[in-house]
Amino acid sequence: MKPIPFGFRQIDYLLAVAETGSTAAAARLTNVSQPSISVAIAQFEAHFGAPLFLRLPGQGMQPTPLGRDRIARLRALRAEAGTLFDGEGETAQQLRLGVFSTLGPRYMPMLMRHFTQANPGASIRLVEGDIATLAQSVLAGELDLALVYDAGLPAGLEVCELAQIPPRAVLPPDHRLADQTSIDLRDLAEDPLILIGLPHSRGYFLSLFQISGARPAIAYETASIEMLRALVANGHGVGLLATELPYDQTYDGRRVIDRPLSGTLPPSRVVLIRAARFDSTPAMTSFSAMAEDLI
Repeated sequence: MKPIPFGFRQIDYLLAVAETGSTAAAARLTNVSQPSISVAIAQFEAHFGAPLFLRLPGQGMQPTPLGRDRIARLRALRAEAGTLFDGEGETAQQLRLGVFSTLGPRYMPMLMRHFTQANPGASIRLVEGDIATLAQSVLAGELDLALVYDAGLPAGLEVCELAQIPPRAVLPPDHRLADQTSIDLRDLAEDPLILIGLPHSRGYFLSLFQISGARPAIAYETASIEMLRALVANGHGVGLLATELPYDQTYDGRRVIDRPLSGTLPPSRVVLIRAARFDSTPAMTSFSAMAEDLI
């Protein structure tokens, strides 16, 4: 068996630079001298035969493409080793979760509660973000799993579908279409539209109007579901959502109603993603199975 050329301490130095963005900050984090950090980085780069970090004036040290790959693998190796030697076996589970911001409040806290109840002592690190950023973090090994919509996902991911959510119109209770059991987007387009303006979400909702042959007049764009609902409740327009919400009251005490859209329109697919090139840990497998049961 070929010996491993680096010890865990050197790996910790490399990961500290990736986390902090500089050898000086990494030295403070690991409580060693800055030259020790620099020597470790030079040894890794000599071994791999290429730079692992870009040295950018005023911006610190940023991983190169090779660096991102090696750092992700070493981070996974270090986490596995920590679990092996912590004396607690499989009970000491760590999970790094990402969630798309509009899905987060609806699903993630509930999933985290069930996971920690089923796995006492487990720890979770939660990251919110947009779909593209979360997908790249999963591919790089910075996140174990991410809960997102299946929209514009890159190659290299394993995708587990959890739900298909049909889009719904959001209206004030006194709206002229409120009595209808379903809403035609061509009728909805006659009102000012309040749009979720996040990447992928914006494109999805506008594509629905294109399919229906309607052209909306966008009044406001927001990244927040609650802001959209509050704007609708106060008469600033109508909205569309692809997240099911079990309540009708807004933050300021007013109300909205929602109605299904008529016609055959594509639903939003809620999915859990992980990097195909990394093995699934027991914690990841447990969380995935639980998410399939609960969503």
